[in-house]
Amino acid sequence: MKDAFAIRFAGGAFIASALMLWLGWMLLPVRTGMFFQPEVFGRIHEQFHFWIWMYRIHLFGVVMAMVALAALASHLTQSPVRVLIWPGVMMAAAGLLVSALGSAFYYHHGAWGSIELAGKPALAAATFAEALRVDTEYVTCLVRFGRVFGGLGMALLGWGVVRGNVLPSWVGGVAGLIGLAAMALTMLLPDDLWLFVPVFHVFSLWLVGTGLVILRGGLRANT
Repeated sequence: MKDAFAIRFAGGAFIASALMLWLGWMLLPVRTGMFFQPEVFGRIHEQFHFWIWMYRIHLFGVVMAMVALAALASHLTQSPVRVLIWPGVMMAAAGLLVSALGSAFYYHHGAWGSIELAGKPALAAATFAEALRVDTEYVTCLVRFGRVFGGLGMALLGWGVVRGNVLPSWVGGVAGLIGLAAMALTMLLPDDLWLFVPVFHVFSLWLVGTGLVILRGGLRANT
């Protein structure tokens, strides 16, 4: 009974995290872009409550992905590949947390700016957006570090899954590819956060697929 509950919780956490992470982002009515533009605050204000809740759901999805990864690792405490799984999960979770903190910057300032600038002239919005530019430069660096750290964690996790045969090989293989792609896109290409979007979609699909595999009994914890 305890094992059944643990399996249901871990698998459910993977699926729930994917749904919140992906749907929250896809249904977000206004995306701020890498740097705030003056006109974005008025657009957020027009759909303020829906925008707020979709961003919250997205951020909770990030946190739930960390929960899911930790739940997976907890199943593998007796596996010889725990020396790869646990560091991988730790790094992936750290990367997710750092990225979430970066996203929280856009969430906070988007909401605050939309309220602060309501009814004010366009010049006030332009001044507000320009004042955020230096802080945004730092946040984009923070997000990039999070993606590199998370990518390293996913690569380690994928290696551990494949080496230990604790899940179907495609789960580990896709995790490894996600990790390598995250690091390569972030470190080798220009500083453009939106280049990461394909990796985001694949990661969301991987979460769903991994959750379904776990729920169907595909996790071999003592291999």
